[in-house]
Amino acid sequence: MAGELRVLSSRQADDLRGLVARDPVVHCVVTATLLDPMAAWASGRLLWGWYEGHQLVSALYAGANLIPVQTTVEARAAFAGMALRGPRRASSLMGPADEVLDLWEHLGQGWGPAREVRPVQPLLVATDPPRVAGHPGLRQVRYDEMDILLPASVAMYTDEVGMSPTAAGGGPAYRARLASLVREGRALAVIEQGQVLFKAEVAAVTPWACQVQGVWVAPQWRGCGLGASGMAGVVEYALRRVAPAVSLYANDYNRAAMATYARVGFARVGTFATVLL
Repeated sequence: MAGELRVLSSRQADDLRGLVARDPVVHCVVTATLLDPMAAWASGRLLWGWYEGHQLVSALYAGANLIPVQTTVEARAAFAGMALRGPRRASSLMGPADEVLDLWEHLGQGWGPAREVRPVQPLLVATDPPRVAGHPGLRQVRYDEMDILLPASVAMYTDEVGMSPTAAGGGPAYRARLASLVREGRALAVIEQGQVLFKAEVAAVTPWACQVQGVWVAPQWRGCGLGASGMAGVVEYALRRVAPAVSLYANDYNRAAMATYARVGFARVGTFATVLL
């Protein structure tokens, strides 16, 4: 059966909700976007669908990141063709490794070379209380602590992505996003004497799962167990107040981080990949 690519609108919201519901952990970020109608639909052209007959079989979030959802080989080729026909808005591709890497095969000649390809990023989930005690000092960041949190967040992003989020005029947007997480009580940190020792954000939230991002330990505190106790505190908080499953994805080569997550009680449930553009 021949397929058809469509730009999705709120009229197809139920179709898309059914698609992401097949794996609430893998599709946490897109699901969270759907729960915010302003984010999902107001800008237009952010969500693309691949229909076979009357059934939506694949989708692509086409915002600042390209995120595939249950994509077939045919759908990925069609999505890539549409992306290449317009201006590039995405700064990365992320999601299930097999889908992301195949999508990049189509896009690479037009958009390449990539700044970096990270082909193996274990997707981890915790659904039980952590195996180690949470740090007693972990708490929600207050809004009046934004100027304390921001340098730590910029350092984390720069370490992870290889460029500052404030580059090319991105500072106001980055601060606004961080401020939104702080206001919503989703920025957590251990702060002592006006310094962030550990931080993380519950960046994507749905009733079924949440995704933790921005995990960072101050360099002088690395190797002291703060990462494990901090993450244990994040898991405790998220399971109690946010969602029944806490997920994150990490680079497989970061062995210290992988060991920390295993110690806390995270289990691997899949593999993501990221292409940085």
